[in-house]
This record gives sequence, C-alpha cells and structure tokens, in this order.
Amino acid sequence: MASRKKPFAVPPLAKMTRCLALVASGRRPPDLILRSARVLCPYTEAILPNREIWILGGRIAAVQPQGSAPPRWGRREYDVRGGIVAPGLIDPHVHIESSMVGACAYAEAALRNGTTTIFCDSHEIANVLGRRGIEWMLEDARRSPLSIFLTVPSTVPATNDRMETSGGSIDRHDVARLFDRFSEAVALGEKMDFVAVAAGHPQTHAILGEALRRGRPVCGHIYGEEFVAAYAASGITDTHEAGEAEIALQMLQAGMWIFLRGGPPLTPWHSLPRAIEAVSRLGASPKRLCVCTDDRDPDDLLLFGLDWVVREAWRHGLSQPLGWSLGSLHPALRFGMDREMGGLAPGRRADLVLLDDQGRVRNTWLGGELLVEEGESTPCLEKSLAARYRYPRSAYRTVRLPRRRLCSPRLPEGMKRFHLLGIEPPGILVRHRVVVASGAEISQRLKKEDLCWLAVLERHGKTAEIAWGLLEGFGLRHGAVASTVGHDAHNLLVAGKRVEEMELAARTLESAQGGVCVVLGERILALVELPVAGLLSDRRIDEVAEAMRRLKAAWGEVGCQLPYMGFNLLSLSVIPEIRLTNKGLVLVPEMRLVPLWEEIREKSGRRNRRGDQAVPKPTPSSASQRR
Repeated sequence: MASRKKPFAVPPLAKMTRCLALVASGRRPPDLILRSARVLCPYTEAILPNREIWILGGRIAAVQPQGSAPPRWGRREYDVRGGIVAPGLIDPHVHIESSMVGACAYAEAALRNGTTTIFCDSHEIANVLGRRGIEWMLEDARRSPLSIFLTVPSTVPATNDRMETSGGSIDRHDVARLFDRFSEAVALGEKMDFVAVAAGHPQTHAILGEALRRGRPVCGHIYGEEFVAAYAASGITDTHEAGEAEIALQMLQAGMWIFLRGGPPLTPWHSLPRAIEAVSRLGASPKRLCVCTDDRDPDDLLLFGLDWVVREAWRHGLSQPLGWSLGSLHPALRFGMDREMGGLAPGRRADLVLLDDQGRVRNTWLGGELLVEEGESTPCLEKSLAARYRYPRSAYRTVRLPRRRLCSPRLPEGMKRFHLLGIEPPGILVRHRVVVASGAEISQRLKKEDLCWLAVLERHGKTAEIAWGLLEGFGLRHGAVASTVGHDAHNLLVAGKRVEEMELAARTLESAQGGVCVVLGERILALVELPVAGLLSDRRIDEVAEAMRRLKAAWGEVGCQLPYMGFNLLSLSVIPEIRLTNKGLVLVPEMRLVPLWEEIREKSGRRNRRGDQAVPKPTPSSASQRR
C-alpha cells in the first residue's frame, strides 16, 4: 500500500518537548493563542473560567489565566469570546461503512460534530473484499482530515459458509499481518461470535491470541448474562451491547468497559438511556464508561453525531464535564492514548472544540488547524477534501448477481407449516412465526394482508444462490425495496409484493454496482448509489445524505414500517429468532436451516386461533443485538 503523509499531521511529543517547554515557560511565542475561553477540564471535571490556550506545532503548550501571554509576543490569536473550549471528541466504536461514504467524506461530518478521532471496525468492507478492502480503507483514512485508528475486524464472516456466503474472509494470519504492518491497527475489533468464544472454539481463540500476545485491547459484542464470565476470561474488555442497567453493571464488575451507544431516538440503537442507569440508579462508577455512535446512515450522521450522544448523557443526569469526558478522556484511556489525546492539557494534541452553552459545536480544530468555523467547513478543510482517496477499479466491480430472473417459489397445495419472519417494529429481533395454512391462503395474504416476499441473492459471484422467505409485519403495501448492504455478508436483500418489481429493484442495483432503492411499478422512486464494494459512495457527505433523505421518504411512501437499517439486518444470522441468508431460512441461535414450508407433523404444537403454532420466545439471556 502506498504511503502518504497524513493531512494536519502533528509531530510526535518526543520531538516537541523542548519547544513546548520553552513556550510554556514564556521563553518563546506559540503559533496560536485561543483567548477568552472557558476551558472544560476532563481531569477535574470542571469548567475553568477566563483561560487562554497556547498552541505550538499542533500541540497544547500551556493553559493559562487570561492575559498571561507576554506583551512582547507578536502572536496569532483567536478570540472565542467566552465560549467553552473542550477536547475533541473520540468515538471508540464506529463502522464508517454505515455512513455510506469513504473515510475522507466521513471526516467532514465528524468534524462538524466535534469528533476529531475515531476507532473504526471496517468489517463491512472486509466481508466484501477481505484484507485488501481493509488496506484500501486504511489508505483512505490516511488521507482524511481526521485521526482514524483501526480495530482489526475479528469476525469475518460473522457466521460460517454453511449459513451464508460472503465475498471476503479474515483469518488469524490476516489479523497478524494487519497488526504488524499498520501502525493504525491498535486493537482487535468487536468479537461478534460470543457463543463461540464462550464455547472455546479453537479458530476464534486463535484470532484473540494474535491480539493478546501483542498486548492489544480486544473489543467485544456480547449480550447475555451467561456469557459474561467466559467472555471476560477470554481477554475481551469492552462492549457496546449493554442495553440494560443490570447487564451493564455485571459487565463493569467483570472489568469491562461499557460503550453507551446513542442512536437516533426511537430506534433500537439508542440504548444509552437504559444502560446509563447502571450509574444513575445502581450507583456504579462512571470511570469505565464511554459513549459511542456505532452505526449512522449519512443523514443521521449529520443530525445525531457523537456531540448529540454526549448531550443525551447530560439529559440523563451526568454533569456537563463528566458527560463530555465520556466522549473524550475516557475513550483515550480505554485505548491507552490519554497522553496524546482526550484532554486539554500541556503536551496533548490541539484537537479542540468550541461549544455554545447548550453544548452545540461551533468550531473544531484538528492539530491546531481550524477546520470547522461556525458549523461550516473552512477553506483549509475544503482543500483537504478536494484530494479524496479514489478506490481501485476492482472495488467498483463487486455486484455479480445470478443471471436467471427472479421467480418466487410455487406455493404448495394443501395445508403446510410455513416458517415466516415476523417483524415487531421498532425492535430488531425477528420472531419465528409458524403458520399452518394452504398455499392459496398464503397467496391471498400476499395480495391483501401485511405479508410480502423476501429474497436474498448471493451477489459476490460465488454460488449464484437465491433464497426465499415470507416477511410479516414489514408494512410494505406495494412496490419493492432492495439493498446490497445486507449485514454482514452483504448479499443483495430484496422485498416486495410482486416479483416483477423485485426483479427491477435487484437489476437496478446491479447496474449501479450497489446501493439501496425503492421501486413502484416500473418507476424507480429513489436510489442511493453505492458503487464502492456495494457499500460506499465516492461523493461528499451532503450529497449522499440528501439522496438518503429522498430514499427515506420513498421508503415510507410504499408503507415500510421497519427502518432501512433494520431491513439490512434481516439477513444477519446472529440475531434471534429467524433470519434469511442466501442459504435459506436460519433459526437462531441454534444455527439450523429450515425450509420455507414443510409437511404438518402429528405433534407440531398447540395452534392459536389464526392457525399459528406457538413457538417459544428466546429468553433475554439468549437474545443478541446488532453490533
């Protein structure tokens, strides 16, 4: 991979100590002074009035009382006029691919929201392109005006080839190579296969071993009390899946860091309000808490950035300095980088944010360079964004659908047991609905009731498989929707009432080489083109966000009840109770394939008045959540 100097690079502290000491002692002038500031100090959880900040070489030399600068200094100053200056935010768990743009374009939105550093797990592009996709993403990150570190993808694919086909894979040797070759690879990404971890599967623990023997932190993805001890004993020390106060407390007691995930309100991704009760209600210390975003589509990234998550922490009882520390100092501590970032003190990077009294971001400095002013990109940032990374040509050729046209299964005559995917918005769990009905009755429900076809097309050019399911509760009244962002294998997922519309949706995305679309009749109502690995656009964030807003409007127009990001999870076979992959219907967590329908057995269970078989619901301890 070609190397390129990072924009706004800050010299290592070892090369700067003498110069910083001379500035701090008043013997030489700084490059920049921020004056008339209230300084948010995460170390003492206080806001210090009437301060000025001396900056040299992209680092903070001193934080002094206002007016301390010697009069003889001919200096460059910036008057913040009594605003709050805080350390730049650090997002400890991000998937850049969810934003549908590359790292350079992502940086623009992050900086507007006061985020100056992220730790990203690029397992989405790895599921399509393997290790080379990660290396391309790292090159993109190196050219971006943002500090980006990699948590090396650890679970690619999320399940085995018997359950779904993925375009790429990552084994222990790939993990070792990424750690040893790239200084940005600082931790192991979320270990999603927590059941395999607890069961001691050799391949899973071999990947853990590559990180642990190098002294790298290991990130987690766990849900269920019965897995906590084995998970922590395996060396995993954080999770963003603590959705309730009690499980969060248990994980804290097991020595894990908790990343409070803030998502758009009224979505399953907004687990912060419940998990934060481990502190506010159960009395736990917040010293091992952080806040994170996890996933954001491009529209939500602009509206609900990490600064919004911090304000949510304030709204749920944390003080302003403590809440901001959860998004700055605490993530730096978690990854052992607090000497470099996360605080506002001598020697640290001058990654700074100017806030108003409501905590909204006005300005952002990265390494002492002003990149966002009054919420808008500065010419300095625009110049950097104009030189965005261009992915190789092969990254634009990843959608290879089966050549045969879609043809839904011919429904059987007579009474059969149908296995349905039952959606209960707004959650992401999908209920396993067993319905005893004839093919004619199912056909009538497809025409009149809240039932539609769901299909998964293998799109990596490997097996040409197409699997079919029936989706209940999606709300789709007419038309079809499709996406090449089908977590985590990223095969093409399409739902519709009529097969002809499903075919149009699938072929539209094949022509675009990836994306999301809504069709009605012979019209394409909305299309977000994602030609890079079928996951990313090569355009600026505002353009892609506008396309996403149009898609959301069309999504609602055809009646879809489950949000777009929830739809993409219908093929993720690590979330209970039932999913559809290119291999067929998967019952979770037993990881067993079942047909769309089967013969009625004598003792198939008690049926309710609708003819549905009673299927046991999973216990909370066996349920899993996305990421």
